[in-house]
Amino acid sequence: MTPLSLAQLRALDAIVSAGSLQAAAIKLGRTHPTLHAALNSMEQIIGFKLFDRTGYRLALTPAGSAFLQRARRVLSETDDLKAFAKHVAAGEESELRVVVGDLSPLPEMLGLLKTFFAAQPQTRLHLQFETLSAPWELLVDDRVDLILHHVPDGDARFETLPLRRVTLIPVAAPGFLPFPIAAARVERMRDLVQCVIRDSATNPLPRNYFVLEGARTCTVSDQMMKKEVIVQGLGWGHMPDYLVADELADGTLISFANENFRGSVVRLVAARKVGRPHGPIAAKLWDVLRAQSRRPKTRS
Repeated sequence: MTPLSLAQLRALDAIVSAGSLQAAAIKLGRTHPTLHAALNSMEQIIGFKLFDRTGYRLALTPAGSAFLQRARRVLSETDDLKAFAKHVAAGEESELRVVVGDLSPLPEMLGLLKTFFAAQPQTRLHLQFETLSAPWELLVDDRVDLILHHVPDGDARFETLPLRRVTLIPVAAPGFLPFPIAAARVERMRDLVQCVIRDSATNPLPRNYFVLEGARTCTVSDQMMKKEVIVQGLGWGHMPDYLVADELADGTLISFANENFRGSVVRLVAARKVGRPHGPIAAKLWDVLRAQSRRPKTRS
């Protein structure tokens, strides 16, 4: 079978879209006879009629309709391939790798990325969700381009843009503590199960993240699992304020913050590695995040 050309497929698409050979010829800048000849040639190559010519207007046959659907997919893929080639030739990245950390509010962070990547269809977003020190490890090892997480204060390896603050609150289910909230002290809490998140880094850093030395622990992989464990009365732990606001309001969870358990405020940032070259798309994303960081915050 003689290969079909893209020009023939575009002619077929134009004939159907324009409604007639004459209108399609004008749209494509070709003559009526040459377009008619191209249609006949295409039907000879594929071995069946694309159009029913018995009526006043050309009408696709059932086989022609099915063929057109596949032809349009080929044309769409071809256009995408051309756009991708132009994108790469201009030096723009075909992929950006972004890590979202465990303390990041997902609707807010993913909303930023969705808006940006919707305008960059030729750059694929490779998204990872990691916990504790894993985002730093991946960024330092050049395995990702950007992280949305918190970073150690004063760490010169990272360039950062502030995004928002998250308050970590010590919480438990009602009735979980066998003593009044004011009496919650380290030595008493050590006897109760503490729910903690597993560090997804290959080589976790030695940071305790509120873990009481010697306490019994229940280890989970993410904040949502941790929250459910605490709600069910299987342990206590520190939770991001935005994840437990409703539960604290309706009494499903209680805060036992006191002079012994103050919690903390964490600054979430966009971070990239200092000294690493960044492509044009990564630079555009950084500019978008910089603009976001400069907007007045309505909440802490």
